[in-house]
Amino acid sequence: MKNRTYNVKALLIATLLSVFMIVLVFYGSRELQNFDAALITYLFGTVFAFFGIVYRYTVWLQRPPTWIYFKRGITFLFTGKVFSHFWFASKESIENIAFQKFIYPRGKYRWVAHFMIAIGCTSAFLITIPLTFGWIHFTMAPNSISVYEAHFFGFKVMDFELDSIMAFLTFHALNWSSYLVIFGSVYYLRRRLTNPGLIATQTFEGDLLPLILLIAISVTGLGLTYSYQFMKGFAFDFLAVLHAVTVIMFLIWIPFGKFFHIIQRPAQIGAHIYNKEGRRKGMAVCPHTGEEFATKLHIDDLKLVTKQLGFDFSMEDGGSHLDLSPEGKRSRLAQAHLRARQTGGNLFG
Repeated sequence: MKNRTYNVKALLIATLLSVFMIVLVFYGSRELQNFDAALITYLFGTVFAFFGIVYRYTVWLQRPPTWIYFKRGITFLFTGKVFSHFWFASKESIENIAFQKFIYPRGKYRWVAHFMIAIGCTSAFLITIPLTFGWIHFTMAPNSISVYEAHFFGFKVMDFELDSIMAFLTFHALNWSSYLVIFGSVYYLRRRLTNPGLIATQTFEGDLLPLILLIAISVTGLGLTYSYQFMKGFAFDFLAVLHAVTVIMFLIWIPFGKFFHIIQRPAQIGAHIYNKEGRRKGMAVCPHTGEEFATKLHIDDLKLVTKQLGFDFSMEDGGSHLDLSPEGKRSRLAQAHLRARQTGGNLFG
């Protein structure tokens, strides 16, 4: 029997959820009545990206360390101090997902650039995905040539005058997102092209290509606006095709490249809840140094995970090498080397 190179469970989950998403597109667009056929290529790219994301995320969750973090995080979130955990999760989401606070200690300018990329990409996704799926569409108000109506899932949610500030902000929303992404990406691209340490360790595929793609998407998107507003539609068709190609490349790249960390980032909140709950339950004390070094919950789960992976660190006295802190492990290892040399009769050989 040949070894499978794919994960059956992940493949099944990804397929079922992708079919469910297509069903939502069909009914959310009122049986394709509000679906724009010109966006069909974007729809295929989005469905492919969604399938890949779900598949990889499911495979990632099946890893023993990831699964135990995920399982514990969900358990803590919905049991015990539920409101306290939800408040903590909400606070962490605002600070680290919305405002990217975890980047700030690395530098103020890096935080500003990262924040612009995050806000730009998030707002672009929130706009383009509902538009691509036909969940949001705009129509002229009945008996009017100056009022637009916005519909969500076929239901009217608001209207506005075409020459109003609301219209200007709404119809140029993707432009604002593009400017943010360009400014943030150019900062990081410049840093990666001039910082000797980064140049020595980075790869084109993993570090430069993501930034180039983000800039290409944003520039070609802005080019469409400038073409029909200032150049009377000159080169619009070419720019539209070029923009579609860059967007689809970006969508296809999400599940396989560095962009996947966008999907993984919210899981960090669960890890923070796990750490908070672990500290509340008590710390593990190293039997060699007598000092606290990690939560007891973490050490107990580490023992379970290592056994699942086929490693047994149990000792003859009933303890475990995992009960030792890093300092304790180094000290015990040094003592073992010393005893071996003493037994062999040669301390320096």
